[in-house]
Amino acid sequence: MRLVIVRREPGVALSMDVYADNLVTELKAIRPNWEIIEVAPQPWSKSQENLWHSGTGIRKYYERYWHHPQQVCQLEGDIYHIIDHTNAHVAYWLKKKGKPIIITCHDLVQFVYPEILKGQSRFPAFSMASWQFSVKGMCYANCVIAVSSNTAKDAHERLGIALDKILVVPNGVEASFQPLPSEEIKYFRQKYQRYPEEICLLNVGSTHQRKNIITVLKVLKTLKKRGLLVRLWRCGGKFTPEQIDFIKEHNLEQHILDFGIADKNILIQLYNAADVLLAPSLYEGFGLTVIEAMACGLPVITSNVSSIPEVAENAAIMLNPMDIKSMASAIYHLHINPVYRKQLIDQGLLRSKSLTWKRTSEQIALNYEKLIGFFRKG
Repeated sequence: MRLVIVRREPGVALSMDVYADNLVTELKAIRPNWEIIEVAPQPWSKSQENLWHSGTGIRKYYERYWHHPQQVCQLEGDIYHIIDHTNAHVAYWLKKKGKPIIITCHDLVQFVYPEILKGQSRFPAFSMASWQFSVKGMCYANCVIAVSSNTAKDAHERLGIALDKILVVPNGVEASFQPLPSEEIKYFRQKYQRYPEEICLLNVGSTHQRKNIITVLKVLKTLKKRGLLVRLWRCGGKFTPEQIDFIKEHNLEQHILDFGIADKNILIQLYNAADVLLAPSLYEGFGLTVIEAMACGLPVITSNVSSIPEVAENAAIMLNPMDIKSMASAIYHLHINPVYRKQLIDQGLLRSKSLTWKRTSEQIALNYEKLIGFFRKG
């Protein structure tokens, strides 16, 4: 079989690179006789810091909406898999080929939080219109793979995609996310911990509104006010002006250590060395940081909304994402109760082992074969 994988622009979205890289690697292992061709749009700017803000707008839209779709259509394949819903507009072109089309939908966050584009685009209204044009291309797919039941529900309700065309296949967690030797963890903590008894909170990801960073900062302030030695380890995007104002107003600068956008090795060390992951997101398509933390043996306090309960199951403390008092109490409870902490760690490790990229890829491969069989019979 000849499989064409339609990827995102290289280096634009780390999560999409992780998804595509792991899917291709595992497919090559479990279906060694398949021919897999990967294709992606050409970068329109030399700057990778913010590709969507850089370069000439005309060139950007020409590449995404004209040149790239033509490039994909020139490739002959038995099946086409668009691995990111923001490239679903390619399906408008591919439908003419009469071959099976699969599109993975990771989230539809812009429908829920349209303001997310304000910091990513020079013309948010136009970007929103083009995004909607793109994602509606999923209506032309023969199958939409949703990374969670919550995302499947969104695709059905927001885009009118029939439920029998949607297959829920959860993401996996890379094998490299695992507990490290105790000496390595001890060294990392000694390097970044101010006091031996200090509680190290970890938050990973962007600082968009849906990530609810302001609540993380309020929890930090609450714990500090209670007299606890606490510090927030941050990994990901830069704080917004609103978040910076809050930090300054409550004198939290010395209680935050910002690692910026860390590489995978540092991220794994952070997951291993921190005391708890605090991830009170308001919306997630899947919630990969939750399962990565569990795989590294880190207790998780997260939200009880969107896709997170189905990803975390019983292996995390799930709370109302706006309940600052309960989050602060849960952190303190974990700090003083080693038995409960160990129980949560064990549950997290068990849960993470059920979500592997091999399992994800096997489910997707079976779906490819099912679709091709259906087309050949037709």
